[in-house]
Amino acid sequence: MAKLSVDIVTPEKRIVSVEADEAVISGHPGLFGVRPGHTAFLTLMDDGLLTLKDGATSQTFHIEGGFAEVSENKVRILANAAYSVAVIDVAEAQRKLDEAQRKLQGLSTEDARFEVEAAVVRREAARIASAGRA
Repeated sequence: MAKLSVDIVTPEKRIVSVEADEAVISGHPGLFGVRPGHTAFLTLMDDGLLTLKDGATSQTFHIEGGFAEVSENKVRILANAAYSVAVIDVAEAQRKLDEAQRKLQGLSTEDARFEVEAAVVRREAARIASAGRA
């Protein structure tokens, strides 16, 4: 049976280069799966899980945005950040989420800092969700 060639790359380094039977990716606006023979496409990714399945084993990563490209049994993940969900410090993510939510309460939507804090809320909530689903 054919396999997918999967590369996860961030601006800093290649995170992983493996073969897998399936990749399940947090696309925009939802999860999608890729198996060998999938049609070619390019899509945005949301912050969330990326699961690589190979037989009975799987590897799960948290992806922070970017793009996914699928073509000719290859999946290229170009992410802003990517790491194993095992390294997520849920307590630290919760602390950052609480702090950003507290800051948002005192800001109007016209304030330049509003979008910065809103992005922190989205990112940390996604990290907590990824750690909980892994």
